[in-house]
Amino acid sequence: MMRAMNGHSSPKITDRDPRHAAAVEWTVRTLARDDLEISVASADASFRRYLRAEAGGASWIVMDAPPERETCEPFIDVARRLRTAGVNAPEILAADLAQGFLLLSDLGRETFLDVLTDENADGFFPAALDALIAMQANANARGLPPYDAALLQRELDLYPDWYLARHRGVRLDAAERAIWDDACARLIESACAQPQVFVHRDYMPRNLMVSDPLPGVIDFQDAVRGPVTYDLVSLFRDAFVSWPEERVNGWVAEYRRLAAHAGIELPVDFERAFDWMGLQRHLKVIGIFARLHYRDGKEKYLAETPRFFRYVYGIGGKYAEFDNLLELIRRYEEEGRSGKEEE
Repeated sequence: MMRAMNGHSSPKITDRDPRHAAAVEWTVRTLARDDLEISVASADASFRRYLRAEAGGASWIVMDAPPERETCEPFIDVARRLRTAGVNAPEILAADLAQGFLLLSDLGRETFLDVLTDENADGFFPAALDALIAMQANANARGLPPYDAALLQRELDLYPDWYLARHRGVRLDAAERAIWDDACARLIESACAQPQVFVHRDYMPRNLMVSDPLPGVIDFQDAVRGPVTYDLVSLFRDAFVSWPEERVNGWVAEYRRLAAHAGIELPVDFERAFDWMGLQRHLKVIGIFARLHYRDGKEKYLAETPRFFRYVYGIGGKYAEFDNLLELIRRYEEEGRSGKEEE
């Protein structure tokens, strides 16, 4: 007999959650089993949700992507590209594009973020680097959206539009906007000058599964063709866990060794390209976290912004080109903290 199980944070299946009920019904019909146990596996920062179906010692994942909000085609396309490249991405077992449901192979219950510690990180990251090298060397990037100047600028604009304007109540004046525009131009020029490869675009411990083989790679539907350092930045300058600089430097050095062996072209001034790519991503993520908070009601993300400001200050402080930018950023962070203290 099919049972719908609810975890500690999972919504109950009711008439008020018709998509959940429809996903359960589709799963039962697709697998043609009446002994399924179905629970909520996870949700992400988009409108997608995931269920886990279990029966007889086997398990499957169901992706629920409301078609008016999301489209499944990029996920299907990129999954095939990754699996062809030898990366452990989910297998697409069944699809209903009209309803926005996919049946996927189950890559496991734990992410790298769930299990990483100071003591075991050197046991997990080599596998993550191997998968990254496989993506960059073998995954077909032809036809993917370009990570071009327009997209990079749209991402950077999230910081003044959502973090400064919405969260801090600040509109940049003409002089401040000139400082911002100059920094953006430098970061975009650096990114576009890098060798262009397959880019996962969110290659971080939360999207790497503890699986066999290690790692399982998920949340790749926004893949693009773009700068070679981007996914490396995502992996080691993570949204939810930080590592000492000397350890990051060691892992990055190992990546460079592996990339050279695989024939992956890297920027001539690799350290600067890596740092400046990081600065672009960190500013973007701060803006995204503010947007998730105010537009989507996902409050947990905004609390992680201090980590990204530390990244911004640490990286930007290495380069005189960003002195004015850091002064601008610090000005409104200090005013924001002062205002909250007075309240």
